[in-house]
Amino acid sequence: MRDSRETHIPRAFVVGYPIKHSRSPIIHGYWLNQLGLEGSYEKHAVAPDDFTAFVAKLRSGDTGYVGGNVTIPHKEAAARLADHVDPLAEELGAANTLWLADREVHATNTDGVGFISNLDAERPGWDATEVAVVLGAGGASRAILQSLRDRGFREIHVLNRTVGRARELVERFGKPLHAHPIDALPELLPNAGLFVNTTSLGMDGNEAPVLPFELMRQGSVVTDIVYVPLQTPFLDQAKRAGLDTVDGLGMLLHQALPGFEKWFGVRPQVTEALRQRVLADIEALP
Repeated sequence: MRDSRETHIPRAFVVGYPIKHSRSPIIHGYWLNQLGLEGSYEKHAVAPDDFTAFVAKLRSGDTGYVGGNVTIPHKEAAARLADHVDPLAEELGAANTLWLADREVHATNTDGVGFISNLDAERPGWDATEVAVVLGAGGASRAILQSLRDRGFREIHVLNRTVGRARELVERFGKPLHAHPIDALPELLPNAGLFVNTTSLGMDGNEAPVLPFELMRQGSVVTDIVYVPLQTPFLDQAKRAGLDTVDGLGMLLHQALPGFEKWFGVRPQVTEALRQRVLADIEALP
């Protein structure tokens, strides 16, 4: 017989396909342990054709889950299937955090919060110039563009190999955004105080082009959402140009905070010990 006490212990999940290399269980498991909380956080590989049924079962309460994280390729479906979608996720058309309340599924997206919180923690004052250059117009760029706009940036320049995709984001997020081809970078960097790479360039040892970071003024910040390797080619180039850099691992850690608080009732902290725990897992990969 199942222990009746077990039903009151909150359980959360991360769902994706594939899900093998998700580091979310490390993050949430660390916080549960450090805070001495009862609870669990599990990963589930759910194929796209099965995700609607997964959400329906979550809504029914039969899973025992209080909520969880959603990753590729289910973020858009999560926003579509939830009963209540907050304004952030609704505008993005994608959700990465779900929670259950009164047999209804609520959804938000914390990627932008994670991005902004990482910069606030690592480089206070990073937003002083209010001019940003963002490389890439794929799905990963959306939450970042939204968060920069909501932070009050007056100019956000989106560069992409296919300019049409950048123009789509200008239409989605409005006036502060401007679309450009990649070759516009040299004319845009001198006035920008922030450069963000949202592409996969440089990930997992892949090549990345040399960019003219020397054109940026001293004190500018370069950040990369890629965190494997931690020191990406773009961050390395920026450091050699004398610029401040912020790696992408902090975004992963900070975006996890709101969900943990929703599911387990306590707001944890992003600490150096947690960062080192996740780094150790990354470095252990073959």
